[in-house]
Amino acid sequence: MTTKPKAKKFRIRRNSVDEQPQTAARPETDQDDTAQAAPAQTAPSASDVARRRAAALAALKAQQGEQAGTRRPARPEEAPKGTDVAARGKAPAPAPDQDQPRDGDVASAGEVQSETDIDAIRQEGLTGRQLRMARRVAQKHGLAPTSDFDAVRQLRSRGIDPFKPTNMLELVVPGSKDGGDKGDAGDAKLPAKTKPNLPKTMPLGDAQLPSTEVSPAQRRAQEIMSIQRDIARRRRRRLFLLFTRLSFFVFAPTILAGYYFFVVATPMYSSKSEFLILQADSTGGTGLGGLLQGTQFATNQDAIAVQSYLESKDAMVRLDQDIGFKDHFSQPWIDPIQRLVENPSNEEAYKVYQKYVKIGYDPTEGVIRMEVSAADPQIAADYSDRLIHYAEERVDELSRRKREDSMKSARESLASAKAERREAQEALVRLQESNFIDPEAFIASLRSQINNYEIQLQEKQLQLQALIDNRRPNQARVDGARGDIRRLEALLDDLNAKMSDATSGEASLAEKAARVQMAQADLATADLFLQSAITNEKQTEMEANRQVRYLTTSVNPVAAEDPSYPRKFENTVLAFLILSGIYLMFSLTASILREQVSS
Repeated sequence: MTTKPKAKKFRIRRNSVDEQPQTAARPETDQDDTAQAAPAQTAPSASDVARRRAAALAALKAQQGEQAGTRRPARPEEAPKGTDVAARGKAPAPAPDQDQPRDGDVASAGEVQSETDIDAIRQEGLTGRQLRMARRVAQKHGLAPTSDFDAVRQLRSRGIDPFKPTNMLELVVPGSKDGGDKGDAGDAKLPAKTKPNLPKTMPLGDAQLPSTEVSPAQRRAQEIMSIQRDIARRRRRRLFLLFTRLSFFVFAPTILAGYYFFVVATPMYSSKSEFLILQADSTGGTGLGGLLQGTQFATNQDAIAVQSYLESKDAMVRLDQDIGFKDHFSQPWIDPIQRLVENPSNEEAYKVYQKYVKIGYDPTEGVIRMEVSAADPQIAADYSDRLIHYAEERVDELSRRKREDSMKSARESLASAKAERREAQEALVRLQESNFIDPEAFIASLRSQINNYEIQLQEKQLQLQALIDNRRPNQARVDGARGDIRRLEALLDDLNAKMSDATSGEASLAEKAARVQMAQADLATADLFLQSAITNEKQTEMEANRQVRYLTTSVNPVAAEDPSYPRKFENTVLAFLILSGIYLMFSLTASILREQVSS
């Protein structure tokens, strides 16, 4: 892409009166020779073309001051014969006796048509970019326009679209053998010395004033500038309105909140403490219960119950009765936002209690953390001590109920075992009272007698058999042995009859003996139950005497020296963020609704 070269200084020279006849008197053959020799000259370079272009622009500026009635002279091909070609576009040479040049005369309708076309092109409102493009296209095609509008006119007269996009490489003007810039069609016959298109001379007698008309490009630039100023003005107005809304809804409330936290708010002193609930060591317990003993999971429910109690209204009412919670926060030197009204209700006091008593439970460690705030550091420590005492009582109450339940079940089991043993003893006594003899001992004596007599009977039978085996047995001895055998059999029959009588019948001795044995077994079972109940009752009593759940304080409350609340900077920043979020949310909602309504 070529750059625009700077125009060199040039001098405007008028043809004198003496030179005009000479020029006019030149033979036509010389002009033809010059015209024929001009193409044979070397083609002008790009710098010459640019110089001619600068000269054309200077001529255009000079022509803008002319009046509407001033017209350029006719083209050379339309001028009468004898007229100098070098004087094309200039006024006729003045006569020797005239001091001022004459006004230009319109030689043909073509000249007027060119001016009319240029005026029509001016009314189209072409942009500066389009005019520059038309000038480059005209230079590419070897034209020498006097202005950008003349370039558009000449290109359109040749059937070329001046605004067609072209390649940037095509904008470089190449050297041509025919001399490059030829200018108008009438310039082809000019000699090489008169080839540059010099600015037109202006008549000195007429006062030329600038035109009040504004070109379409300038009017378009003014309109664009007006639109840009209007946009900037609207942007400034919107920024001012936005800043006003932010000041009213965000900045002013934030400043008020900061003023309250830094100046008005009463400082509060906090007392922190930590405690945990433990289970007493016990040798009993197997399975999952034994695995959880000694860990925080064994006391998880108790810790949650204690936390709920300390955060309840019951603890607040009890604290007010013991120390005076309402009286402390109703003092007149506390700021109005944190101060309770005179004679507040339990609900109002409970809201303040929830604000200044914070209790948290960590299930992984089993630690309960408590933070109590008050306007006086010593009062905050007293509140914390009192709440820990309430927690200990609550833990004792929870374990007491558990101990009472276990003791109650052990005592009931022991009483039941004693009653069963007494009933078994009474049944055995009744059976023993209904029988004068011992059935088992009586049956045992009968059996022993029967066995003895059977043994004697067998011996007598052996003796009798031995006597009978002799050849001459002693009859007296044989008779005596037979008599003994007869008496023993009779005695055995009697004993067997007694035995049968003892083991048969509705209330036989065997049945009585079985009942007695069952009663004795029931009594032995009752004795075992009674012994187990007594052991269980003793163990339960030992567990009851030992505290199953107890509260231990790991961090004792201490009176603070510096106030902990309010956190001035943090609370101010938090108020700003909250107000900004609320404003942003409402702004987005309003924008969405406005867009939906407008669409």
